[in-house]
Amino acid sequence: MKLQVVIHEAEEGGYWAEAPAIPGCATQGDTFEELLKNLYEAVEGCLSVSAARN
Repeated sequence: MKLQVVIHEAEEGGYWAEAPAIPGCATQGDTFEELLKNLYEAVEGCLSVSAARN
């Protein structure tokens, strides 16, 4: 599955990202590597919640 994400640099340092196709799905990380790890977990969690509601 391919999903477009938008990555931003946080003003206070680190990064945050959002997946526009999944409303409310966003995460942050102090490093880019941490952000990617958190992003995979956030997308998986958002999709599992969505599937559970259906």
